[in-house]
Amino acid sequence: MPPGLRLLHRMSSSPAFARYAPRIIPAVDLTVHRLTRGRVQLSAQMLPGLVLTVRGARSGLPRRTPLACMPQEPDAWFVVGSNFGRPAHPAWTANLLAHPEEARISWRGRDIPVTARLLEGAERAEAWKRLLTFWPPYATYQARITREIRVFRLSSR
Repeated sequence: MPPGLRLLHRMSSSPAFARYAPRIIPAVDLTVHRLTRGRVQLSAQMLPGLVLTVRGARSGLPRRTPLACMPQEPDAWFVVGSNFGRPAHPAWTANLLAHPEEARISWRGRDIPVTARLLEGAERAEAWKRLLTFWPPYATYQARITREIRVFRLSSR
């Protein structure tokens, strides 16, 4: 593993990262994404990333959230509700549960309507193994909390 990636893994697994990253990374990502008209997402320089837009579960207003993703076969992605190892599920996961058919993503400059499906049981376990190979810090995030981290599969419509 390259030294830079080892350092990134260590940093992303730290308690300080878990505390500050949820406030800083999404705000910077959304700003850069907006300024570049969807062509650039800074966190995607570390991991593949997309910007999810889904109607808020409570507000009904569109909510935009930059997320790391694991691309699957053409036109499918896994997204993980790790919340950087914080106790509560991230709000975007509740939005997807409430409106799974109304989501869309910005992926590599394209807007794509998607359907979200929460993975459970054996299907989630298989995806989780693949996700841990893809981004090992997810295991550290899971170890910090008692809730099961939500994993969604987004499929283009």
